[in-house]
Amino acid sequence: MPESVENIKKDAETRMVKSVETLKSDLGKIRTGRAHPGLLEHIRVDYYGNKSPLSQVANVAVGDARTLTVTPWDKNTVQAVEKAIRESDLGLNPMTAGGVIRVPLPQLTEERRKDLSRHVRSEGENAKVAIRNIRRDSNQHLKDALKKKLITEDDDKRSEEAVQKFTDRFINEVDKLVSAKEKDIMQV
Repeated sequence: MPESVENIKKDAETRMVKSVETLKSDLGKIRTGRAHPGLLEHIRVDYYGNKSPLSQVANVAVGDARTLTVTPWDKNTVQAVEKAIRESDLGLNPMTAGGVIRVPLPQLTEERRKDLSRHVRSEGENAKVAIRNIRRDSNQHLKDALKKKLITEDDDKRSEEAVQKFTDRFINEVDKLVSAKEKDIMQV
């Protein structure tokens, strides 16, 4: 098989892996009612004029099942960290006690759980669409190579089957991630 076919397949697999990783990252930001430090991962703090990730200006730890504790490295940034958490899209209300910020996570209502579940399914569907688009692009590259007579019809057929196997594998992985997250959200 010519090198270009291998490159097309490798590129397809790499891009599909990235789609799944992006989904994992996005699902990690959706809160399930239990405290975990990853919940505050995307928050950026105004640290002396620079927007810095929270993890670079403070230690985030789990206090208990429903509370996160945030301890800024620099005591002068406590207000800035508290403000960044309050103004995030998470709807959290942090409370400062000395140099430690406690972030209680409110109980999720049934309606909110269903909304989050719909959002998770939507994210999963977006990831599947991305994977299918990658399959389409790869198959198009293979067809172009076949038209230019760079590969044989057998190479084209085998490569399309390989790309389809990647597609099936990654879509299955997306389904598993989505169902695990939905189960996690619906648990009371």
